[in-house]
Amino acid sequence: MPSEDLNDLAAFVAVAREQSFTQAARQMGVSQSALSHRMRALETRLGVRLLTRTTRSVSPTTAGERLLQHLAPRLEEIQEELAFLRESREKPAGIIRITTAEHAANTILWPKLSRILPEYPDLQVEININYGFTDIVTHRFDAGVRLGESLENDMIAVPISAPMHMAIVATNEYFAKNPPPLTPQDLAAHSCINLRLPHGGLLPWELESAGHALSVHVQGQWVFNSSTPILRAALAGLGLAYVPEDVALEHIHQGHLQRVLEKWCPEFAGYHLYYPSRRQNSRALAVIVEALRTF
Repeated sequence: MPSEDLNDLAAFVAVAREQSFTQAARQMGVSQSALSHRMRALETRLGVRLLTRTTRSVSPTTAGERLLQHLAPRLEEIQEELAFLRESREKPAGIIRITTAEHAANTILWPKLSRILPEYPDLQVEININYGFTDIVTHRFDAGVRLGESLENDMIAVPISAPMHMAIVATNEYFAKNPPPLTPQDLAAHSCINLRLPHGGLLPWELESAGHALSVHVQGQWVFNSSTPILRAALAGLGLAYVPEDVALEHIHQGHLQRVLEKWCPEFAGYHLYYPSRRQNSRALAVIVEALRTF
């Protein structure tokens, strides 16, 4: 196969995945018009239409979708093998893309990776904050960080934190106006600060005591989509917050926050770094895994 055909097929994969000539061109570092011309030339050579174009969007045809499904994994395997060969004679280099929740990024990835990255100047780490369960293969991440209980079976999972607890907290000023809850049912009478998940729903407060588990849906005036502003709102006296214990402990010890329903906040599995079992590990990813696995 001529080399230009292979390059055009790689360009087709970028356009079909992004469903945008603009985004694909930016990703490949070429002009939108040049990329559009290459796609038309590829379709002419193959004698089949691969993309449906409108004034607002571009999407693969049935033939294009079939080609994408069969071609993309093979191109990725070629790219991975070439990268592995390059790294076999060089020190760890390249970009490692990791998807994770904000709490893990702040309390685990940043403290550990900031210590070792200066030793590897050719290694770059990209952290993507996302509370959803991202398909790391489809979205081309090298690894993800999630709680151990939510991992898929076909992933290699490496524990990177100890077991964890959540904490329900508010300020003394808030409790001066609102009696502290003594049971999960009492939460219905409180202003609770919610976390909005990527799929649109609110995170339920998972509570358990003496084998009795509850998934409590709380109400309040404030909703955020990350944990940092939730803690800030709690410190401002705006209501009860349900946050990882470690981010609240300092404020509890300093007397800024008061903890409630502690016996209802059980231990649960900590964070794991996960990546596809079928993928050949690069030396760069191996450095990241080794740095994170100790806790």
